[in-house]
Amino acid sequence: MNKIRVGLLFGGKSAEHEVSLQSAKNVYAALDRERYDVVLIGIDKSGRWHWYGDSMNLLNEDDPKHISLGPGGKPLAVVPGAGTCQLITLDGKDIGPIDVIFPVLHGPFGEDGTVQGLLKLANIPFVGAGVVGSAAGMDKDVMKRLLRADNIPIGDFLIYTYADKDKIEYDTVVERLGSPVFVKPANMGSSVGISKVYNADELKKALDLAFQYDTKIIIEENIKGREIECSVLGNEEPVASLPGEILPQADFYSYEAKYIDEKGAILEYPAKLPEEKIKEIQDLSIRAFRSLCCEGMARVDFFLKENGEVLVNEINTLPGFTRISMYPKLWEVSGIPYGKLIDRLIELALDKFRREQALKLDFE
Repeated sequence: MNKIRVGLLFGGKSAEHEVSLQSAKNVYAALDRERYDVVLIGIDKSGRWHWYGDSMNLLNEDDPKHISLGPGGKPLAVVPGAGTCQLITLDGKDIGPIDVIFPVLHGPFGEDGTVQGLLKLANIPFVGAGVVGSAAGMDKDVMKRLLRADNIPIGDFLIYTYADKDKIEYDTVVERLGSPVFVKPANMGSSVGISKVYNADELKKALDLAFQYDTKIIIEENIKGREIECSVLGNEEPVASLPGEILPQADFYSYEAKYIDEKGAILEYPAKLPEEKIKEIQDLSIRAFRSLCCEGMARVDFFLKENGEVLVNEINTLPGFTRISMYPKLWEVSGIPYGKLIDRLIELALDKFRREQALKLDFE
């Protein structure tokens, strides 16, 4: 059997660069070398692509806060072609065609449809959602409006652009959403740039922080309830995992709790829930996945209120694959171990590509 040549794409021009490196390290270790040849492509923080061959070169790889791309990568260009895609180093070395790209990228310029659009233009299969699903899942404003239009239950929110910054009044926000509230960049993940706000002074600081990461911000009501997550896998016929629960040990589930401090939150998988509530969460996960035109994979995050009401908080189309990430852990307790999950994601990417290649592009 010919091996599948997998391009592992990681790093990225994003505040979630370090998270991507952690995820890529784990995916790289899980790829079955009997089935795959791995080509490592690191994107630095300026957005340049580098070829690292088949040897993962990371500095401070056991330190989630200071992990970084190592030296030695050769600058790389993507060259689209008819029916294939080539990667060529800037000194002229052709490293050959890639069968499928696995983008282990988080945040802007990786999870928001930009890389997905590049890969489609380059005519190469890739793991995960396409341009539309990636963009809709990344932009919390667009995501919530689409979910609301499909009658999927969500919490209340307000949207502001940078032009509105000096007009945002604490009393107006509280009158609509209550207190406290969460202030977030509209296009960012991993709890980057998020603040929990209790008063007007805190709101000003929170806006300054959030607008450092995006020109549009979202202010959300504080929903009291259990934090539940569910993993989704598939293309046209997606399936949902058993749900898990996040038990933050601080005021909210911060970046540090997710990726740096293993004691920052307790992850309970599967979550202790009655069967009917598990089924409701799984059904809502699949509905949200389809509503946002997702493919391949996603993690859907919920709030479960004391009265039993389930609200979708957000969807993540390229969830973390670190050693403490919920997406692969939920599939493991649902019967799909880490390595088999990677296999399935690659199969889904190739299936999607074959289906798209069969579409007509002109009139006969």
